[in-house]
Amino acid sequence: MELTINNLEKCFYEASQQDKKYVGVKIQMQGFPKPEIIINENENFDSKFAYYKKAYNDDLTLKTFNGIKITGFTSGDSFEEIEKDLVK
Repeated sequence: MELTINNLEKCFYEASQQDKKYVGVKIQMQGFPKPEIIINENENFDSKFAYYKKAYNDDLTLKTFNGIKITGFTSGDSFEEIEKDLVK
């Protein structure tokens, strides 16, 4: 799947429709050797995606600093599912 803000929105929407517990977002930051994984709970999906849409460009780079970029996202019902998809 192409890494775009529209596909991130689709991920949040589908996770909500399927009543998934979590959406995981993988973020690469300049100067850090490993990315961080942020796990968003279902109850926060709407407000968290609103934040991402406001803060990130269409190509998922942070609007205020292009050294931060979302490099993956997925949904799941456990931390293990998120880890399996995002930590390689």
